[in-house]
Amino acid sequence: MLLSMLGGSLVSLEVFFLTLLFSLPLGMVFALGRMSKNPVLQLPVKVLMLIVRGTPLILQLIFVYFAPYYIIKVSYNRFTAVIIAFSINYACYFAEIYRGGIESIAKGQYEAAKVLGFTKAQTFFKIVLPQVVKRILPATGNEVITLVKDTALAQTIGVAELFRVAQNAASRQFSTMPIFVAGLFYFIMNWLVSWAFTRFEKKLSYYN
Repeated sequence: MLLSMLGGSLVSLEVFFLTLLFSLPLGMVFALGRMSKNPVLQLPVKVLMLIVRGTPLILQLIFVYFAPYYIIKVSYNRFTAVIIAFSINYACYFAEIYRGGIESIAKGQYEAAKVLGFTKAQTFFKIVLPQVVKRILPATGNEVITLVKDTALAQTIGVAELFRVAQNAASRQFSTMPIFVAGLFYFIMNWLVSWAFTRFEKKLSYYN
Protein backbone atom coordinates (compact mmCIF):
# COMPACT_ATOMS: atom_id res chain seq x y z
CA MET A 1 0.00 0.00 0.00
CA LEU A 2 2.72 2.47 0.98
CA LEU A 3 4.61 1.90 -2.28
CA SER A 4 1.53 2.60 -4.37
CA MET A 5 0.79 5.71 -2.29
CA LEU A 6 4.35 6.92 -2.76
CA GLY A 7 3.80 6.54 -6.51
CA GLY A 8 0.57 8.54 -6.17
CA SER A 9 2.48 11.18 -4.19
CA LEU A 10 4.96 11.55 -7.06
CA VAL A 11 2.07 12.23 -9.45
CA SER A 12 0.66 14.80 -7.00
CA LEU A 13 4.09 16.45 -6.79
CA GLU A 14 4.33 16.53 -10.59
CA VAL A 15 0.96 18.29 -10.77
CA PHE A 16 2.06 20.67 -8.01
CA PHE A 17 5.40 21.70 -9.51
CA LEU A 18 4.21 21.90 -13.13
CA THR A 19 1.24 24.01 -12.08
CA LEU A 20 3.54 26.45 -10.29
CA LEU A 21 5.96 26.47 -13.21
CA PHE A 22 3.25 27.64 -15.61
CA SER A 23 0.82 29.55 -13.38
CA LEU A 24 3.27 31.91 -11.64
CA PRO A 25 4.51 33.62 -14.85
CA LEU A 26 1.10 33.31 -16.53
CA GLY A 27 -0.42 35.06 -13.51
CA MET A 28 1.84 38.06 -14.16
CA VAL A 29 0.69 38.14 -17.80
CA PHE A 30 -2.95 38.09 -16.65
CA ALA A 31 -2.26 40.77 -14.02
CA LEU A 32 -0.70 43.12 -16.57
CA GLY A 33 -3.56 42.43 -18.98
CA ARG A 34 -6.10 43.09 -16.21
CA MET A 35 -4.38 46.39 -15.41
CA SER A 36 -4.01 47.46 -19.04
CA LYS A 37 -5.85 50.59 -20.17
CA ASN A 38 -6.41 48.95 -23.56
CA PRO A 39 -9.91 47.36 -23.51
CA VAL A 40 -8.86 44.84 -26.17
CA LEU A 41 -6.39 43.40 -23.66
CA GLN A 42 -8.27 44.11 -20.46
CA LEU A 43 -11.76 42.82 -21.32
CA PRO A 44 -10.86 39.21 -22.33
CA VAL A 45 -8.66 38.83 -19.23
CA LYS A 46 -11.40 40.20 -16.96
CA VAL A 47 -13.97 37.83 -18.47
CA LEU A 48 -11.62 34.84 -18.17
CA MET A 49 -10.79 35.66 -14.56
CA LEU A 50 -14.47 36.16 -13.73
CA ILE A 51 -15.35 32.73 -15.15
CA VAL A 52 -12.40 30.90 -13.62
CA ARG A 53 -12.76 32.44 -10.17
CA GLY A 54 -16.53 32.05 -10.25
CA THR A 55 -16.69 28.34 -11.06
CA PRO A 56 -15.36 25.25 -9.22
CA LEU A 57 -11.98 23.87 -10.26
CA ILE A 58 -13.55 20.42 -10.59
CA LEU A 59 -15.89 21.78 -13.29
CA GLN A 60 -12.97 23.41 -15.09
CA LEU A 61 -11.09 20.10 -15.12
CA ILE A 62 -14.04 18.35 -16.73
CA PHE A 63 -14.46 21.15 -19.29
CA VAL A 64 -10.78 21.29 -20.26
CA TYR A 65 -10.61 17.53 -20.74
CA PHE A 66 -13.94 16.85 -22.49
CA ALA A 67 -14.74 20.12 -24.33
CA PRO A 68 -12.07 19.78 -27.08
CA TYR A 69 -13.53 16.40 -28.09
CA TYR A 70 -17.07 17.72 -28.41
CA ILE A 71 -16.05 21.02 -30.03
CA ILE A 72 -13.25 20.07 -32.43
CA LYS A 73 -13.21 16.24 -32.10
CA VAL A 74 -9.74 16.22 -30.52
CA SER A 75 -8.87 14.24 -27.40
CA TYR A 76 -5.62 14.40 -25.45
CA ASN A 77 -3.81 13.10 -22.39
CA ARG A 78 -5.63 13.35 -19.04
CA PHE A 79 -2.50 14.53 -17.23
CA THR A 80 -2.04 17.33 -19.79
CA ALA A 81 -5.65 18.41 -19.21
CA VAL A 82 -5.00 18.55 -15.45
CA ILE A 83 -1.94 20.76 -15.90
CA ILE A 84 -3.78 23.12 -18.30
CA ALA A 85 -6.81 23.46 -16.01
CA PHE A 86 -4.75 23.89 -12.83
CA SER A 87 -2.35 26.37 -14.45
CA ILE A 88 -5.11 28.63 -15.79
CA ASN A 89 -7.07 28.43 -12.53
CA TYR A 90 -4.13 29.31 -10.30
CA ALA A 91 -2.81 31.93 -12.74
CA CYS A 92 -6.08 33.82 -12.30
CA TYR A 93 -5.73 33.81 -8.51
CA PHE A 94 -2.05 34.72 -8.64
CA ALA A 95 -2.95 37.55 -11.06
CA GLU A 96 -5.17 39.20 -8.45
CA ILE A 97 -2.46 38.80 -5.81
CA TYR A 98 0.09 40.38 -8.17
CA ARG A 99 -2.31 43.19 -9.07
CA GLY A 100 -2.92 43.98 -5.42
CA GLY A 101 0.82 44.06 -4.78
CA ILE A 102 1.61 46.26 -7.79
CA GLU A 103 -1.20 48.72 -7.02
CA SER A 104 -0.02 49.00 -3.40
CA ILE A 105 3.18 50.72 -4.54
CA ALA A 106 2.91 54.48 -4.08
CA LYS A 107 2.72 56.53 -7.30
CA GLY A 108 5.44 58.77 -5.91
CA GLN A 109 7.95 55.97 -6.44
CA TYR A 110 7.15 55.83 -10.15
CA GLU A 111 7.52 59.61 -10.39
CA ALA A 112 10.83 59.53 -8.52
CA ALA A 113 12.14 56.79 -10.83
CA LYS A 114 11.12 58.85 -13.87
CA VAL A 115 12.99 61.88 -12.52
CA LEU A 116 16.08 59.69 -12.01
CA GLY A 117 15.93 58.62 -15.64
CA PHE A 118 14.68 55.05 -15.21
CA THR A 119 12.75 53.52 -18.09
CA LYS A 120 9.37 51.87 -17.38
CA ALA A 121 10.97 48.42 -17.56
CA GLN A 122 13.79 49.43 -15.19
CA THR A 123 11.31 50.98 -12.79
CA PHE A 124 9.23 47.82 -12.74
CA PHE A 125 12.03 45.27 -12.38
CA LYS A 126 14.42 47.23 -10.16
CA ILE A 127 12.06 49.21 -7.92
CA VAL A 128 8.51 47.87 -8.06
CA LEU A 129 8.95 44.11 -8.41
CA PRO A 130 11.26 43.55 -5.38
CA GLN A 131 8.74 45.34 -3.15
CA VAL A 132 5.80 43.48 -4.69
CA VAL A 133 7.44 40.09 -4.08
CA LYS A 134 7.89 40.87 -0.40
CA ARG A 135 4.31 42.12 0.01
CA ILE A 136 2.58 39.28 -1.81
CA LEU A 137 4.58 36.42 -0.32
CA PRO A 138 2.10 35.52 2.50
CA ALA A 139 -0.89 35.49 0.13
CA THR A 140 1.08 33.53 -2.48
CA GLY A 141 2.11 31.03 0.19
CA ASN A 142 -1.54 30.45 1.09
CA GLU A 143 -2.40 29.73 -2.55
CA VAL A 144 0.53 27.33 -2.89
CA ILE A 145 -0.59 25.44 0.23
CA THR A 146 -4.10 25.24 -1.22
CA LEU A 147 -2.62 23.86 -4.44
CA VAL A 148 -1.06 20.93 -2.55
CA LYS A 149 -4.53 19.91 -1.38
CA ASP A 150 -6.24 20.68 -4.68
CA THR A 151 -4.05 18.15 -6.49
CA ALA A 152 -6.53 15.59 -5.11
CA LEU A 153 -9.06 16.91 -7.65
CA ALA A 154 -6.97 15.45 -10.49
CA GLN A 155 -8.76 12.16 -9.80
CA THR A 156 -11.91 13.74 -11.25
CA ILE A 157 -10.77 12.86 -14.78
CA GLY A 158 -8.99 9.66 -13.83
CA VAL A 159 -5.44 10.76 -13.00
CA ALA A 160 -4.05 8.36 -10.39
CA GLU A 161 -2.68 10.86 -7.89
CA LEU A 162 -2.31 10.28 -4.15
CA PHE A 163 -5.95 10.57 -3.09
CA ARG A 164 -7.24 8.31 -5.86
CA VAL A 165 -4.65 5.65 -4.95
CA ALA A 166 -5.74 5.95 -1.31
CA GLN A 167 -9.41 5.57 -2.27
CA ASN A 168 -8.66 2.48 -4.35
CA ALA A 169 -6.66 0.98 -1.46
CA ALA A 170 -9.48 1.77 0.96
CA SER A 171 -12.00 0.01 -1.32
CA ARG A 172 -9.83 -3.09 -1.63
CA GLN A 173 -9.10 -3.33 2.09
CA PHE A 174 -12.55 -2.21 3.33
CA SER A 175 -10.69 0.21 5.59
CA THR A 176 -10.40 3.99 5.95
CA MET A 177 -6.78 3.71 7.03
CA PRO A 178 -5.36 4.49 3.52
CA ILE A 179 -7.37 7.74 3.52
CA PHE A 180 -5.81 8.80 6.82
CA VAL A 181 -2.36 7.85 5.54
CA ALA A 182 -2.98 10.04 2.47
CA GLY A 183 -3.96 12.85 4.85
CA LEU A 184 -0.61 12.44 6.58
CA PHE A 185 1.17 12.65 3.22
CA TYR A 186 -0.66 15.89 2.37
CA PHE A 187 0.15 17.28 5.81
CA ILE A 188 3.87 16.58 5.36
CA MET A 189 3.90 18.17 1.90
CA ASN A 190 2.11 21.26 3.21
CA TRP A 191 4.46 21.49 6.17
CA LEU A 192 7.44 21.47 3.81
CA VAL A 193 5.86 24.19 1.65
CA SER A 194 5.11 26.33 4.73
CA TRP A 195 8.67 25.84 6.00
CA ALA A 196 10.14 26.83 2.62
CA PHE A 197 8.03 30.00 2.43
CA THR A 198 8.89 30.96 6.01
CA ARG A 199 12.62 30.57 5.28
CA PHE A 200 12.31 32.59 2.07
CA GLU A 201 10.36 35.34 3.84
CA LYS A 202 13.04 35.57 6.55
CA LYS A 203 15.79 35.84 3.94
CA LEU A 204 13.92 38.64 2.16
CA SER A 205 13.51 40.48 5.46
CA TYR A 206 17.24 40.05 6.16
CA TYR A 207 18.31 41.49 2.80
CA ASN A 208 15.82 44.32 3.01
